[in-house]
Amino acid sequence: MVIHYKCPNCGSDMAFDSESGTLSCDSCERKDRIEEFPTEYIRTSFSEGEAKEYHCKNCGAALITDKDTSATTCSFCGTGVVLLDRLSGVLAPSKVIPFTISKEKAMNAFRAWCRNGLLTPKGFMTAERIKGITGMYVPFWLYDLNCRAQVQALCTKVRTYTRGDYIYTETSYYDVYRDINIDYKKVPVDASEKMTDELMDKLEPYNYDQLKEFNTPYLAGYIAEKYSYDDDELLPRAKSKIKGYVESFISSTIVGYSTVNYTRKDIDTRKRNAYYTLLPVWMVYYDYNNKEYIFAMNGQTGKVVGKPPISYAKVASWFGGIAGSVFIILKMIALIMGGGL
Repeated sequence: MVIHYKCPNCGSDMAFDSESGTLSCDSCERKDRIEEFPTEYIRTSFSEGEAKEYHCKNCGAALITDKDTSATTCSFCGTGVVLLDRLSGVLAPSKVIPFTISKEKAMNAFRAWCRNGLLTPKGFMTAERIKGITGMYVPFWLYDLNCRAQVQALCTKVRTYTRGDYIYTETSYYDVYRDINIDYKKVPVDASEKMTDELMDKLEPYNYDQLKEFNTPYLAGYIAEKYSYDDDELLPRAKSKIKGYVESFISSTIVGYSTVNYTRKDIDTRKRNAYYTLLPVWMVYYDYNNKEYIFAMNGQTGKVVGKPPISYAKVASWFGGIAGSVFIILKMIALIMGGGL
């Protein structure tokens, strides 16, 4: 099923507006609250099964999508469409964080980020080279995990003291036991096959206080994907993401000892809940010296991640400046102490 949201005033296509949190019409500037949008102005057309071809209700053009696309825009008329059959049943998202950063703000934030690059080429920071920017809802699983850890350790406390002409070292041994129960809420794991895990991890954190119950109007005007992996397939990665935090917490409970030697450490992490969630990402495509660079921006916080080109001349100058400063400092120290270099 293909869904279009039509303006009740002028019939134009409506899209989700990140500034006001409403469905907005660019033609007549009408705005409707999502939960109050009149259903008689929702236009639908149908396609059987998981076909890759849909038809735009606005202009009739064929929309060719891959199997993972759940929302897109018509290449011919620019209308935003939502593919409901990719968002129903087990594919229905539970939660969504709507975009809070508009396309214009995203572009301005990206330009400002480029100008802060101390080691990027001058032309990269100043040129208007953005080839495209796409608002995309990326599928994530948010896990509620419970971790039970039972730990035993042989610990020591060492005391050194002097009595008469002798120095004594006293070592006390302790058998330490910990039974730890920890809950972790909303651990995010990217569920898209196309997106790089490292890139998505660096976009964190999102503010999960702004999670909303999923509603299709949030997707209007944006691209969205359905998940490529279910929550059971990605559970090992969720466990690995909290592993370091668990180890750190265990260590924080055994303090005040000279040495700690673990003799047993049983950690059992289990899933309590998993929420299929769509998180907002601006994908920025940037051209420099005939090479395309891809950056991602958190559509809620504006955080930018990616690898810009490096100016080797700036790198050489930077390290040269550091080396020169170190030499001057060492020479001054030597002169003060009466020595020489």
